[in-house]
Amino acid sequence: MPYGHCKIYSDGSHYIAIPHTERPVRKRRPRKEEQITVREKPTLSYTDSGQTDRDVSRATDMSAAGSAEETSVSAAGKTESHNARETRMTKKELFDKLYDRYIELPRSKRKEAVLAEMLPYFKNESSARIYVDGQFDRKQRNLISRRMRLTRKVNMQDFDYFVTFTYSDKLHTEESFRKKLRNTLSHLCSRKGWRYVGVWERSPEKKRLHFHGLFHIPEGTMPGEMSSVSGYSFSLHARQMTHQNSYFLEQFGRNDFEDITDARRIGDAIAYLTKYIEKSGEKIVYSRGLYAYFVSDIMDDDVVCPIGIEDRKLLLFDDFMCFDEGVLMGRVCREVIRRLRKSG
Repeated sequence: MPYGHCKIYSDGSHYIAIPHTERPVRKRRPRKEEQITVREKPTLSYTDSGQTDRDVSRATDMSAAGSAEETSVSAAGKTESHNARETRMTKKELFDKLYDRYIELPRSKRKEAVLAEMLPYFKNESSARIYVDGQFDRKQRNLISRRMRLTRKVNMQDFDYFVTFTYSDKLHTEESFRKKLRNTLSHLCSRKGWRYVGVWERSPEKKRLHFHGLFHIPEGTMPGEMSSVSGYSFSLHARQMTHQNSYFLEQFGRNDFEDITDARRIGDAIAYLTKYIEKSGEKIVYSRGLYAYFVSDIMDDDVVCPIGIEDRKLLLFDDFMCFDEGVLMGRVCREVIRRLRKSG
């Protein structure tokens, strides 16, 4: 018996089909969370001590202290009291704020830091720990879903380059750099057929803003001129040759176009992007037109075996036949996939 309207994706080595089901989807009502009052304390600045503003901010901002008064250190070393600012938010919103604040800490230390600041809003430590553990599990599930979505979209495309754009303070502010780069890439996608997926990132030491992305650039659509530039990589501790584009150099600053047409290098690039979304929590940026699945009818003879939880998925042979509404489209290949319906 054939399987109709299957959603098919690639895991990098094989094609996997998800058979269509008529299982009704019941919309869940969003659960309304109770709001709590959080005391957000002003950021302190130590002028005579060795502490930095960032250290003080982490130690004092949004502290769980019950008092509405705080102590700060002035330039003369004296103390002054200021009223803490109260904010109404849900426990989930507070957790997300604290999670982002301690994103650079190792997971175990991050969890303890978040737990310590959320403890005053629960009856006891046990209930606070159960809540924080559940929220960390939610973050982990979301991360896995984002990683799967990224991988499936990338495996459906023909990416040519791994590109890095570096923010230059001589040409832009960080805000204008983000806005203009997104606008430029949007125009290249709609007018020249570019496709990309990427993530924003800051360098570990200087915290300089970067954009890393996988790009499909059709032949003859590259603006400016490409040139080879020899430089020193502090991460690799060696000299390396980079390929820079004159148009993006003038508009944004330093850039690097690396050829990744080899399948192994695409896998490395996916791992590189995944590392940054795990480390920084940044959202993945997709251009329009990227899809994760194509839709086709599948014949029994093209199924190797059922796989997955409760055998809900089908492992397909590499040369399976594609059908659209019962019409034979041909054996699976990039050209046939382009003519099939897409999803996701």
